[in-house]
Amino acid sequence: MTIVMQNPEPDAAHSPTKTKRASTKEETKTELILRLLRRKTGASLPEMQERTGWQAHSVRGFLSGTVKRKLGLTVEMVPDSKDARRYRIAAGSAA
Repeated sequence: MTIVMQNPEPDAAHSPTKTKRASTKEETKTELILRLLRRKTGASLPEMQERTGWQAHSVRGFLSGTVKRKLGLTVEMVPDSKDARRYRIAAGSAA
């Protein structure tokens, strides 16, 4: 017994024509954290974890490895009124 498959008509989902992408670019996690750190109040570790989906050690590693070393920015740790630490990019820090 032989089964013969016929090519069905292509539907819109599998169409070879290119579709235009949205003109807005999605924000990367790096851009997101930098935006949070540039705020006057900075950002707390739990806030950065929630926004990125990263674990605490990943956020801290990103702050020291990428933000401080690779980008050369100075990160300040500012005490919060709730005894929580908040991080922000120091005023006058380049880039």
